[in-house]
Amino acid sequence: MLIVTTENVANHRVVRTLGQCFGIVVRSRGLGGNIVAGLRSIVGGEIPEYTRLLEDARRHAIDRLVENATAMGANAIVMMRFDSAEIGQTMSEIVAYGTAVVVEPASR
Repeated sequence: MLIVTTENVANHRVVRTLGQCFGIVVRSRGLGGNIVAGLRSIVGGEIPEYTRLLEDARRHAIDRLVENATAMGANAIVMMRFDSAEIGQTMSEIVAYGTAVVVEPASR
């Protein structure tokens, strides 16, 4: 599955647009992780517990995006973007979204 943040895929042409697709993940650090991260925030600097949480959530959201696009019959996703929000001060929502398309190599 080709995933790009641009409107076009280099050396390919879009032959069918299948529509919007997305992958959503909601994650919580858990009580222990929140306590450790809270203590680290007192000192300042990067909080690795939250960095890992968000990196994992983004990867998981992309995996779900690819699953949904594959179910639609796509072989590429263009204009992929992320969005995020906080839910209830302890959970993070990550959304990966884009347009599912079918592309083929461009003839020269």
